[in-house]
Amino acid sequence: MERIVLSPYNPHLELGDVQVYDSTLRDGEQMPGVAFSLEQKVAIARKLDEVRIPQIEAGFPAVSDGERRAIKAISKLGLDADILALSRVMKGDIDAAIDAGVDVVLLFIATSDIHLRYKFNKPREYVLEKVTESLDYCRSRGVKAALSCEDSTRTEMGFLMKVYEAAEKGGAYRIGITDTVGCASPEAIHMMVTEARKRFRTPISVHLHNDYGLALANAIAGVKAGAVAVATTVNGIGERAGNVPLEEFVATIKFVYGKDMGVDTTRLKELCELVAAYSKVPLSRNHPLVGDNVFAHESGIHVAAVLSCPQTYESIPPELVGNKRHLILGKHSGTHYIKRRLEELGIESDDEQVARILEKVKALGEVKGRVSDSDFEDLVKEVMHPEEHFKA
Repeated sequence: MERIVLSPYNPHLELGDVQVYDSTLRDGEQMPGVAFSLEQKVAIARKLDEVRIPQIEAGFPAVSDGERRAIKAISKLGLDADILALSRVMKGDIDAAIDAGVDVVLLFIATSDIHLRYKFNKPREYVLEKVTESLDYCRSRGVKAALSCEDSTRTEMGFLMKVYEAAEKGGAYRIGITDTVGCASPEAIHMMVTEARKRFRTPISVHLHNDYGLALANAIAGVKAGAVAVATTVNGIGERAGNVPLEEFVATIKFVYGKDMGVDTTRLKELCELVAAYSKVPLSRNHPLVGDNVFAHESGIHVAAVLSCPQTYESIPPELVGNKRHLILGKHSGTHYIKRRLEELGIESDDEQVARILEKVKALGEVKGRVSDSDFEDLVKEVMHPEEHFKA
């Protein structure tokens, strides 16, 4: 395995146990147009467990009978991961989650004034009452419960702390800060987690959306401030711009910040490809870490350097995230790689022939974007053995 050479300026996080609770099967599926079958949900849950994701949010039982059947099926798989289900602060929702056999009920209620006015048409006292009532009910039914405040980042801080206080008194095993519309900055998330940690002993989680492209940065900020759990989705799928991408968060924490959370990163690409296939949301070629282009090199200068030492243009070996290195022939190719390819084909050549082949590779690359292996062989025949290339 190639060595890892990262920036010496990266801080290593001195963290306790930090974990992800993956919400691909719940918040990820709320992406418009995405609907997993029961069989697909089971397959994704199994794969998440194989990758050693410690907690899997299997769904929202209140959605439908099919959703409840899927959650129950996942709960019966006997996975190492804890199985979680989302629930409003309502007895019916809580009962549905418990009846599905989950390990943890994820209670949520909106707390911002805009939600209280336009969604609930209720006063703040309503929220405090429902939080206390629902946690008491969970405790009476013997199930572990967490409490998250929907739209936390637009909730007045004093009231938000009162809700968390009620949650802690009610026995919540975790309290959650939620950036529902993805409008908070990393500084805001850091401040909110820090403030909550000052006041409460209960562990803190963060659930962050990506509307401004800040979800991963906000997750890092939350963890640095002391959050112990981060909600993710595979490939970052989810409502609007999606959520914190599981693969990006896990790999960043491990390789950039030096904290291994126990996730098998070597299987991230296969996990991402499975979810991409089932969600019908394909991975872009430049998707961080697991996209086909991330470890692909075409520029002559880059390829020559990578052939000498891959760390020149790769911060980690691709195998660490289940990816592969690709050296590409195209308009940006250089002499060094042409010579290497000819050697691999067992063809002896002189500098003039190499130059002619390179000229043809560049010309074809401008037309096609990428020169395939068969294209290259044809170009080599054209230069080296014209009589074979043009024979009838």
